Amino acid sequence: MKLYSLKKTLTVSALGLAILFGMSENANAQNRRQVQKQERKVEKQRDKLNRQQNKLQNMRYRVYRNGNYYQTDSRGADLLRQAVNQGYQQGFRAGQGDRSNRRGSNWNNSSIYRNGNYGYQSYVDSRQYQYYFQQGFERGYQDGYNSRNQFGTSNNGNINILGSILQGILNLQQF
Repeated sequence: MKLYSLKKTLTVSALGLAILFGMSENANAQNRRQVQKQERKVEKQRDKLNRQQNKLQNMRYRVYRNGNYYQTDSRGADLLRQAVNQGYQQGFRAGQGDRSNRRGSNWNNSSIYRNGNYGYQSYVDSRQYQYYFQQGFERGYQDGYNSRNQFGTSNNGNINILGSILQGILNLQQF
């Protein structure tokens, strides 16, 4: 009797272990499927983001200056924006300096203005960079000399040209 009871207990225990093991394997398989599904979802999102970044990098812009159109890509457009903004910043500081030293208002006296190559990177034409730097410089100089913010903002040492002024100067058109 004890042997029968022991065999029965062992059989039931073995069956229970088999069921638990099977359930465990089933749970592991479900977890693996969920992980794989999540990995596919992440990969799709990464692919979508890469396509969007490539599209942005391959955008073409047209810049109108002095009666001619010039073409550039996103990087060139960013560098021209940088030229205007850096020109504004340098002009603002130069205008403040001339005012505080009681010199007359004349941005042409600045060698930084005349050179127009502060921050230049050879990815864009140097004449274009110079033109846009000088446009920003003139406006920054006026604001700095006259202690105002007509063309830009000055907040805790951060000096930037206004976006609407920047767009008006660059006249960038996406195509």
